[in-house]
Amino acid sequence: MAFGMIRAQKLKSFFSLIGAFIGVTFLIGVVTIVNGMDRYMKDDFAGKLFGINTFTLRFRPFVNVGQEPSREQRREWNRRPRLKIADYEFLASQLDPSYLVGVESMNQVEAAVGTKRSRSIEARGVTESYFRIRKIDIAEGRVFAQPEVEHGSNVVVIGSEVADKFFKGVDPVGRTIRVADFPYRIIGVAASQGKVFGQSLDKFVIAPYTSQIKRVVNPHNVVDGIIVKAQDIAGMNAARADVESLMRARRHLKPSQPDNFHFETSDDVLSFWANISRILYTVLPALVGISLVVGGIVIMNIMLMAVSERTREIGIRKSLGARRRDILRQFLVEATALSTFGAALGIVAGIALAYLIKATTPMPATVSLGWIVVAVFLGVGVGVISGVYPASRASRLDPVAALRFE
Repeated sequence: MAFGMIRAQKLKSFFSLIGAFIGVTFLIGVVTIVNGMDRYMKDDFAGKLFGINTFTLRFRPFVNVGQEPSREQRREWNRRPRLKIADYEFLASQLDPSYLVGVESMNQVEAAVGTKRSRSIEARGVTESYFRIRKIDIAEGRVFAQPEVEHGSNVVVIGSEVADKFFKGVDPVGRTIRVADFPYRIIGVAASQGKVFGQSLDKFVIAPYTSQIKRVVNPHNVVDGIIVKAQDIAGMNAARADVESLMRARRHLKPSQPDNFHFETSDDVLSFWANISRILYTVLPALVGISLVVGGIVIMNIMLMAVSERTREIGIRKSLGARRRDILRQFLVEATALSTFGAALGIVAGIALAYLIKATTPMPATVSLGWIVVAVFLGVGVGVISGVYPASRASRLDPVAALRFE
């Protein structure tokens, strides 16, 4: 009977369910995007850019998260001594052999093959351990070995996007590419790593830091960072403590003096993102709650109108033996059905909206079954709460007075 009445009063039913529909659409759409961002930040962004169980020693923060540093802080950073190859060699000789230690320096350069050129290639000068530290897989060819690093060989591993640009349909291994006007022999092509916020991670060339690439990425033996990878979190924390004590002793820092170097890990970004996501998960339900309250008020008003319009029907039903709880149940079911149907449509629309944003922007999206269940319960709850008063009012009508009602 409830669904029959909803079908008979299509316009009223539409306005009744639209409040729940908008609220649930907003909830599912935004939460799906936030969940996608959360998963993306933890699994892809932090892992690909910073590495798992890995920290990087730098002379100053490479990525600023949170509060903008003051001018005095920036000046203090710029006065710090730079990290050099000698620091890497010292740490590599002192740290436990179970740790992977490497260097990384990078700069934007021009690369060319024949007449083809690209001015925005990221050149990296690294050690042979870099590929294992950053978990860069090789699709074709191989990585360079320690003897090639020791001799400063001009060999290079290129990203998949560089391979597609310069060697479309041709095997690039063994061919020559000019990086910053220096010729390099290609020995490998890295497997595609995808994108981060729409920016490609495959537009790079990686060469030994001792090769001629040092003239553009680490002149004067200065390096951007010294990377250390451990087998687990505990090992990473232990390695970090060892590196801190070794560097403080190497730079003759007194106990009262702060570190004049910086440790960078994925935790820096993830902790910042955790604060943002915590705020989002707190604010969003409140905004959705406002929308659902408005939707509940709409449903309640339309159900009160329905009670007024169907007074004679209620009188006839009660005179034929309908009990108070029968009338109460009828109007409650109608209100609940309206809001639940609106919530169901909102779930579909919210998922569609999230994936539309995912397809047209760099924003990721991940559907959460838990939030879908929450949305269904919200729809049912709005219907029950908004239908209680109209249903109670209908059930209390006097049958004699209801029959005389015009």
